[in-house]
Amino acid sequence: MELVQSHVLMDEAAINRALIRISHEIVEHNGGLENVAVIGIQKRGVPLATRIRNTLEEIEGVKVPMGILDITFYRDDLSTLSAHPVVHGTDIPFNVNDKKIILIDDVLFTGRTTRAAIENIFDMGRPENIQLAILIDRGHRQLPFRADYVGKNIPTSLSEHIDVEVKEVDGQDRVLLLKEAN
Repeated sequence: MELVQSHVLMDEAAINRALIRISHEIVEHNGGLENVAVIGIQKRGVPLATRIRNTLEEIEGVKVPMGILDITFYRDDLSTLSAHPVVHGTDIPFNVNDKKIILIDDVLFTGRTTRAAIENIFDMGRPENIQLAILIDRGHRQLPFRADYVGKNIPTSLSEHIDVEVKEVDGQDRVLLLKEAN
């Protein structure tokens, strides 16, 4: 299946505005940042988490712990990925017990990545709660998850795809809508 670019849904400025808004919502919802920690899901959730953490620290003037989560071995489709899946690594340099975890990823689609991430976090301990921050919610949930913080809701058809590009991985910031070529 070949995908072709339909159009740019968000440019760098729109992404930055969304991440700043999400950061302010996190502070407001949690009444500050006490016991708050940020975890980015590999791959593109990590740079988004870093940006949100930096903005949180600017807003409140306090350090916010941050971790990196690789859900590869928690995926329910691991056997269909490849014989040698690419593992990027998990690094959670803090105890998750009793923390308010802000789990950050680029796109919320079926909910399976979120489920895998939550299972992974619970294997490390028992946080006070887990809140989900997503740059793009494209719908089509297969599991009962919804994001607490959403940069943009973009309803899509199943033949459409969302491609989030971030400078740290792709050299530029933008969100693309891709459609299957006819």
